[in-house]
Amino acid sequence: MDNNYNWYPVYTRSRAEKKAYDELQKKSITCYLPLKKTIKQWSDRKKIVEEPLIKSYLFVYISAKEHAEVLMTNGVSRFLYFSGKIASMPDKQIEDLKLLLATDAELEVLEYNIKPGEKVSMKAGPFKGMLAETVSIHNKQRLILRLENMGVAIEINTSMAFVERL
Repeated sequence: MDNNYNWYPVYTRSRAEKKAYDELQKKSITCYLPLKKTIKQWSDRKKIVEEPLIKSYLFVYISAKEHAEVLMTNGVSRFLYFSGKIASMPDKQIEDLKLLLATDAELEVLEYNIKPGEKVSMKAGPFKGMLAETVSIHNKQRLILRLENMGVAIEINTSMAFVERL
């Protein structure tokens, strides 16, 4: 079996991301659940809560021999497959995701049925060094960071002055 460790996206049951994350940590499995802070409003109050950035997904850093252990975890449904194999994520994409969440930038996750735009590199600002793709959404220039193996993209609001063509 393969003893190389990689990041793998894991699909969880609906609204079970935090529970699955806690269960994986109890098993000493390295995992990452990207959370964003949002304001929820009830009839009597407002509260800041942390919600998963990508609904029903979390990431595990494991070797191939630990796949079964992850699947036997409460809240975990399945691994994501890409071209018939379990999809793995490059370390750079996980680091980029952590960098995005470390900023106070406004983020929105999109299922991408968008046409590919121009590839760019961030030359300044909080996303410096990150590779992204530009698209036009509602007549506004925005940047999209694609997570190819998951079929999602993250929209970030940043100044176009920080963007440089590749």
